[in-house]
Amino acid sequence: MPEIKVMVDGGKATPAPPLGPALSPLGLNVGKIVQEINEKTKSFAGMKVPVVVEVDAAKNYTITVGSPPTSALIKAEAKADKGAGNPKTEVKGNITFDQVMKIAEMKMGKLNSYNMRSACREIIGSCNSMGITVDGKHAKEAQKDFADGKYDSHFK
Repeated sequence: MPEIKVMVDGGKATPAPPLGPALSPLGLNVGKIVQEINEKTKSFAGMKVPVVVEVDAAKNYTITVGSPPTSALIKAEAKADKGAGNPKTEVKGNITFDQVMKIAEMKMGKLNSYNMRSACREIIGSCNSMGITVDGKHAKEAQKDFADGKYDSHFK
């Protein structure tokens, strides 16, 4: 069963390379598949999204959409063009703890965390390496606040 793996712009896949040339030899309706991919990825507009198209011998296919990298979700929430070159001294944006929770929910199955609390700590750690502040504080300070229980009210 052929499997085509590509990274597409959320909601903006086209039959151009790399997708079209990979699907055409399989005798599939490329336009229909591209339309389905765009429908499934429209919520990730402006981000690169991993997509897998699996095709069986009867030309039936399934489209699996992954989630964008954590850094892309953080950049989108912070409205930052990129991470900081030197995250210790440079600040590229700010996100709220509610946005941290939103990202953690989106990435929950892909993180090394088993619960929401540790997933949020992982996201804050990513913010630290990108120069993104959390609630206006450097991410290391936010981690300390987290450990001290400041954000306990967000978890029920």
